[in-house]
Amino acid sequence: MDATRLATQCCIAGGGPSGLMLGFLLARAGVDVIVLEKHGDFLRDFRGDTIHPSTLALIGELGLIDDFLKQPHRKVDRLTGLVGDAQIKVADFTGLRTPYKFIVLMPQWDFLNFLSRHGQRYAGFRLMMKTEATELLERDGQVIGLGAVSELGPIEVRADLVVAADGRHSTLRERAGLTVIDLGAPMDVLWTRISRQPDDRADAFGHIEAGRVLVMLDRGEYWQCAFVIPKGSATELRKKPIDEFCRMLLDLSPWLGARVNEIKSWDDVKLLTVAVDRLSQWWRPGLLCIGDAAHAMSPIGGVGINLAVQDAVAAANILADRLRAGQVTSDHLARVQARREWPTRVTQQIQLIIQNRIIRRVLTDAQRPKAPRLAKLLNWIPILQRIPARVIGIGVRPEHIQTGEAHGALR
Repeated sequence: MDATRLATQCCIAGGGPSGLMLGFLLARAGVDVIVLEKHGDFLRDFRGDTIHPSTLALIGELGLIDDFLKQPHRKVDRLTGLVGDAQIKVADFTGLRTPYKFIVLMPQWDFLNFLSRHGQRYAGFRLMMKTEATELLERDGQVIGLGAVSELGPIEVRADLVVAADGRHSTLRERAGLTVIDLGAPMDVLWTRISRQPDDRADAFGHIEAGRVLVMLDRGEYWQCAFVIPKGSATELRKKPIDEFCRMLLDLSPWLGARVNEIKSWDDVKLLTVAVDRLSQWWRPGLLCIGDAAHAMSPIGGVGINLAVQDAVAAANILADRLRAGQVTSDHLARVQARREWPTRVTQQIQLIIQNRIIRRVLTDAQRPKAPRLAKLLNWIPILQRIPARVIGIGVRPEHIQTGEAHGALR
């Protein structure tokens, strides 16, 4: 079958947070954009759902915060946890110097539908669902487009710029031969859900015990539970009866009581294989990687979705004018990496320290952990809780919207 041939200024592979945010911003700035998403909808469970103050600030700068907060969500302004029997107040977002002093917990499909809906207001925005990018089109070492498969058959999209936003298992970065630096992770995560009752605690909650870590996120009607396990141990654990897994959860959160029995089988538990990596170079002539395709993040702090959005904003700020003029060069792509690589490195280094010095030790230690003195200081001197709140909520080098709405860009 002959391929359907399309042409655009920018073709983005991947309809996740980075891909849709970049597509929206570029179309808003008057750039012709095609976004390809391999699935038929955004309805996938246990994806990154934490929208931090840095991302809320960007949505506010776009004038869309009121509409955004109409979507189903929960607000969290504090993070707490138990280390052994010691309760630690980890972060307090209420003291941040930002209009949005809280984290929003929102199903990722609602966030992506929100971005898609606003992107489609612009004439230059085209979202193609059930269309998966499979290969790069090249000429003399320059990427000039991509090949994809769709319900209707093969597609070729010629583009001045191809953006790989197709996640941590990016097909396009593999096709491009870009070098991945694997930084390692000592754990994986099992995700499940348990119903929430009105009198349950309202803040995000974590519990660290000997050999076990549990994080619970308040999703309104249910708790989204992340049970941390040693890397590669999921297969052996899944050989055991589901009742044994339920007992592990109950040991960490006994107040859940009989609700753990809502987990009927291992089909109700999803595995997230944790990876922390980044590309040594995020681009080739005609191709740029952003989001998880450029740097997979640990789930620690829930920062991944927010860094992906920051990448998209930086890319739009640097590239929108050049794309409109048809003058994107490798120097411009290198500028995007230079802008975002340092925040990525710093954030990953913090995650690695927590992984290797705390989580790895907890998962292999048979003795009940004791809260370190530094953690106890957060309780003794509450103002210190603003430091982790700043690192988690605002992050390193937050971006701001510099692109405007081009005249005539609306449909």
